[in-house]
Amino acid sequence: MKKFIALVLFGLIATSSVALADSSLIVVFPPPNHQTSTEKIFFLGTAPNNGQVLINGKVVNRSQSGHFAPSFPLQLGENLFTVRHKNQTVQIKVTRQATVPVVPQGLEFAPGSLTPAGDIARLPGELICFSAVAPFNANVSVNLANQTVALAPQPQQVQLPSNLAALTGRNQPNSQPIAGKYAGCTTVQKPDSESFSLLYGNNIISAAIVPDANQQIDLGQPQFKLTLNGQTITQPGTGKIAILSPTQLPVAEVIVDAGVARTGPSTDYSRLTPLPKGTQATVTGKEGEWLRLDYGAWINSKETRILPGAIPPRTIIRSVGYRRLIDTTEIVFPLQFPVPVSVQQSDQTLTLILYNTTAQTDIVRLDDDPVISRLDWQQLIPGQVQYTFNLKQSQQWGYQLRYEGTTLVLALRHPPALENRRSKPLSGMKILLDPGHGGKESGASGPTGYLEKDVNLAVAKLLRENLVEFGATVVMTRDVDKDVSLPERQAIITQEKPAIALSIHYNSLPDDGDAENTKGVGMFWYHPQAHNLAVFMHNYLVKKLNRPSYGVFWNNLALTRPAAAPSILMELGFMSNPNEFEWVTNSQEQQKLAKALAEGIVEWFNSVKQK
Repeated sequence: MKKFIALVLFGLIATSSVALADSSLIVVFPPPNHQTSTEKIFFLGTAPNNGQVLINGKVVNRSQSGHFAPSFPLQLGENLFTVRHKNQTVQIKVTRQATVPVVPQGLEFAPGSLTPAGDIARLPGELICFSAVAPFNANVSVNLANQTVALAPQPQQVQLPSNLAALTGRNQPNSQPIAGKYAGCTTVQKPDSESFSLLYGNNIISAAIVPDANQQIDLGQPQFKLTLNGQTITQPGTGKIAILSPTQLPVAEVIVDAGVARTGPSTDYSRLTPLPKGTQATVTGKEGEWLRLDYGAWINSKETRILPGAIPPRTIIRSVGYRRLIDTTEIVFPLQFPVPVSVQQSDQTLTLILYNTTAQTDIVRLDDDPVISRLDWQQLIPGQVQYTFNLKQSQQWGYQLRYEGTTLVLALRHPPALENRRSKPLSGMKILLDPGHGGKESGASGPTGYLEKDVNLAVAKLLRENLVEFGATVVMTRDVDKDVSLPERQAIITQEKPAIALSIHYNSLPDDGDAENTKGVGMFWYHPQAHNLAVFMHNYLVKKLNRPSYGVFWNNLALTRPAAAPSILMELGFMSNPNEFEWVTNSQEQQKLAKALAEGIVEWFNSVKQK
């Protein structure tokens, strides 16, 4: 993988190499003038075996080939390092940045600490909260629409680690709490008249503001006020605050194939079931460029359009039909509006929820089907209808959701046909291989500067040869060194509909990872239909090749998210481990690995067929 695993999702560039011209000492990571927020950092590089490598005067451990990856602590601010091998040196500056705002000592707010940090819109009566980081023992308040909201000092709040901390085993709350924080909330009532009420505590205070053309009341920018030792400053917030009219809420329509629904208004929040193109939902809140939809999810406004004059989409559902195709069963839900949906998989069930929907269902037809044994439904709460598909096998082979006008279609793939041919056990099977990265996306670097994208492609080609010998039809997202975007790779999986999809990668670590001691095979899955494949392939490789285990992870990665087929991402070793890197780049070991992967795939299909 890249510098750290989440970069597979975002496609950022790999770390650069640093080397003196005409020098044999190479430092691949960190690059010059590197910035990080971690408490320590590892150095990755190589040098000839004759002589020692020292970093700031300390001798570091090296592999048989001379590779090294020691870790060093970082102080806040600039950290200078000198890497030396004989008369060759590389100097690197690493700046450790604070992860929380520093409490000011004088009459000022901490930079970037005022929230809300952008424009927001809320429903009437909904809490609107403000916060700031300011000196201790100060008086802090916010003026909004000529009314004052006091901000009270908050207990020190523990800072949570990032999701990446789960990859290094350091996923405990940060020992550095957020200090000097002041916060307070208010609500606004009756926004669709020319006067509204600001509720603060038990007091209701009236003001006169006229709704704008978007049928929302603009309360303007909050003005933050700080008083300390008899001196006072004011500072405007960075966004405006508005209250939506509950009788004229906008309706958004998804205009992309799969709108990314999230649990909150930024990409830091978890993904929910993607919304099919055409989905319509009422907007109940705004934050920056994000819209909150009436069923609770958030979506980026760039993936939607507002439908002028539309009323909140609500639908009834009566009949539920189905149609059987060659390799797919399609369940058809006739609706009045294309409403939001969510999907949840578990062993031998797939559950679909329709929001803003009321059932008037008396008859459901479902004949004997290759996939579905029974369909159950119930009205969970007003506006939510749940359909539970009881499946004939525990292994699911992919699903897709789409709207045809206002009709929702759920396509469930049938199990692939396994031919009983001993010499060609994968005959008739389509398998997709995705060699990670490529082109300008080079992935992680090994100690010598050897790039992950190259070893990914080499192993993928060897695996393809083995799979073809077993009779499989192999589709590759790339078979040369070229750029293929993550959406393009996902689209290939959706279009080709392979039996399984395998993304081939090699791993690295976040800045504070223990590169010297972290190694092994890792598997990553997202949809439950891919879990069994990930666990099986992990266990098979660890046992067959006597490789160390890094583990099996649920992870929200671009190449694990396609639902059209069981899709996993394989981390076959660590580029950042000095000793494992030698195994990674050994051509004979690559051939053994490809053979074991192919044999493991055959064994997995056999194990599934027997269930």
